[in-house]
Amino acid sequence: MDDDPDVLRTLEVVLGYYYTDVDTERHIAAFEERISGKNYDLVLLDMNFKKGHNSGHEGLFWLKKIKKGHPGTAVVLITAYGEIDLAVDAMKHGAADFLLKPWTNEKLLGVVEKSLPRNAQKKQQKESSFLFGDSPAMIELQKAIEKIAHTDANILLLGENGTGKSSLAQLIHNRSKRQEKAFVAADLGALDDQLIASTLFGHLRGAFTDAKEDRQGLFQSANAGTLFLDEIANLSPANQAKLLRVLQDRKVRKLGSHEEEEVDIRLITATNAAIKEKIANEQFREDLLYRINTISLTIPPLRERVEDIPLLYQHFIDTFSAQYNKTVSTHAGTFKKLQRYHWPGNIRELRNAVERAFILCDEDEITPDDFVLAETLNDERLFNSYNLVEVEKMLILKAIDTHHGNLSQAAQTLGLTRQSLYRRMEKYDL
Repeated sequence: MDDDPDVLRTLEVVLGYYYTDVDTERHIAAFEERISGKNYDLVLLDMNFKKGHNSGHEGLFWLKKIKKGHPGTAVVLITAYGEIDLAVDAMKHGAADFLLKPWTNEKLLGVVEKSLPRNAQKKQQKESSFLFGDSPAMIELQKAIEKIAHTDANILLLGENGTGKSSLAQLIHNRSKRQEKAFVAADLGALDDQLIASTLFGHLRGAFTDAKEDRQGLFQSANAGTLFLDEIANLSPANQAKLLRVLQDRKVRKLGSHEEEEVDIRLITATNAAIKEKIANEQFREDLLYRINTISLTIPPLRERVEDIPLLYQHFIDTFSAQYNKTVSTHAGTFKKLQRYHWPGNIRELRNAVERAFILCDEDEITPDDFVLAETLNDERLFNSYNLVEVEKMLILKAIDTHHGNLSQAAQTLGLTRQSLYRRMEKYDL
């Protein structure tokens, strides 16, 4: 909860990569409704979130209210330097910790991780589940990773949506000589183009409307570590030029500043777009491609490695068995159905389908009938359902499949903007 939209955007980008469910709110009435209707593991709470208020008493008031109604919810206070004494005093009233402005992403993640209840669910973002398999394509990919992970070469990851590019980026970082430093990730497709420069490079207070305080960018946060930029092909020509200049000079200039800061990062980028076609159509700079593409790795779609599905399936079953404290068996015909399907959403879709089947199966056995896959869109039975969530989800998968993973074309077919499609995919974990 913070009245600064820029703070909320930063928190959503950083925390959303690591945690399953991140909500942000800047309006007090909506905030009160949220905390009344949902049991949060942790609340990041600004100590002042009304214009003209700077005493910190509002934060203290809501801290007490949250702890009274939800004693199991951890509360971390967001505070300015001058409010440290008040923040320390607030810890006597149940605050788990406080976060001092301006913070680094490393500090933010450290405070959140330390303050979260032990049973809070994190994303399986760091898992390398896409590497489970012994298909020829995956064996070759693993060999390539072993050769390049310890270097500082910039890497471009190619592959359809849902194939595991973000997990692969994390894995490469974990096996690199920078593994003890920060791994910072951002999905450029989910960010408004006008805000990308501020997100990447930071800004000074007053640099633009709503820039209420200095903010460091992702380049500075990833200094000495790894920066992962997903959906790199979505950058506008203007932002491509800015990124190219930073990669050439290894220096960053915050918006509104005349001073440059040196940065030392290992860059990993990813896209599901046909980037050479974009270059041919003058939508992506060829010189920028040379900078980000010292080495490129292509992750094969799941339909080209169907022999890996049983191993992936079992990995997900093991994960959900521990998560839900439940044991299931699998009907012999299940794998045949899964291996016949074309998986337009790739591993993300498989994981989501297995979790749904795991939860809804009868008599603790998963059968082929427990999998409602996007191919059923061709069957009129789907539209006998009044479940709008299932229908919308499958229409999205069908559009993605029809356009062979091209999200821009899929969004156009669905009558959505690309950002709206991203939000729906995030909602349905596609």
